[in-house]
Amino acid sequence: MKTFRWAFAVTALGLAAGVLYDGWTALGIVAILSVLEVSLSFDNAVINAGILKKMSAFWQKIFLTVGIVIAVFGMRLVFPVVIVAVSARLSPWSAVHLALTDKDRYQELVTDAHPSIAAFGGMFLMMIFLDFVFEDREIKWLGWLERPLARLGRIDMLSVCIALIVLLISATTFGAHAHQHGGTHADKAETVLLAGIGGLITYLVVGGLSGFFEQRLEDEEEREQEAEQDARRTGGASGSAVKLAGKAAFFMFLYLEVLDASFSFDGVIGAFAITNDIVLMALGLGIGAMYVRSLTVYLVRQGTLDDYVYLEHGAHYAIGALSLILLVTIEYEINEIVTGLVGVVLIGASFWSSVRRNRALRTADRAAPPVR
Repeated sequence: MKTFRWAFAVTALGLAAGVLYDGWTALGIVAILSVLEVSLSFDNAVINAGILKKMSAFWQKIFLTVGIVIAVFGMRLVFPVVIVAVSARLSPWSAVHLALTDKDRYQELVTDAHPSIAAFGGMFLMMIFLDFVFEDREIKWLGWLERPLARLGRIDMLSVCIALIVLLISATTFGAHAHQHGGTHADKAETVLLAGIGGLITYLVVGGLSGFFEQRLEDEEEREQEAEQDARRTGGASGSAVKLAGKAAFFMFLYLEVLDASFSFDGVIGAFAITNDIVLMALGLGIGAMYVRSLTVYLVRQGTLDDYVYLEHGAHYAIGALSLILLVTIEYEINEIVTGLVGVVLIGASFWSSVRRNRALRTADRAAPPVR
């Protein structure tokens, strides 16, 4: 309850603000959007927890404070406005005015920008999925699939090559389809390609910096452990480890924010199926984002990922499915319920497999003869 207290407070304030803004109908819309965001982002919480557990309590608090400001105001309010401003070549103030005064036109502009959003987010999420399944892990959920993929993962840059192939197929398919319909959107193929490459580069840069500083931190900690007794005798203390930890934590935090942004694309786009009012959208998705943040911290503090070892696998498979769904939505519309159910089913299956594994281990322990 302590972990979720801010989420409960934001829920009360958000629902009250909805009523004050546009009556009881607005309250229902805000509540529906909140549920939509949580259902679409549960896999986000699991993935975030796997990263956040490596960070100190201080950075976990930063994730819940500064991070939530970025998540709510940046992705759920500012991001849709920026999309319209860039795609329609408007000033930010003009985009805000349009969103408040001509909601149908605003929704139309956001829909037009969807291919580039989907390509960027799809590539970023696909790289997360591919790097996970190509890594040889001690614990495997779907061994028949993960063992051969881990062997393939020994090939350098395989995940990047596959992601680029998928992007090329998506861009050329979109371009061919546009050409068949008169070529009015043929330039969108180039937009998809550029946005997808942007997503790939973002993943490589942010993920690479995060991994680099994390490895530097681990190396520094090993050296400090070896020299611990010498440091005590001399009374000297080096501040390099603290600074390095700060860099590592900062880039991991940055990685988390980009990850959250990619996850939020489907929620922001899906919200337009319910309302095109950016105020209600920000309230509803903001409440949902707060629950996702709190759930992430809860998973870390309860050690849930250590107890249910396949949860992380299920979440990454959900990411892979979401990345493909985003790329398919460049050309075809997919209901948000389908998107949410795919993630829920995969994570639910991995949770149930974890429960069965834990039961089997307890049974084996009871059946084992006592050690004398």
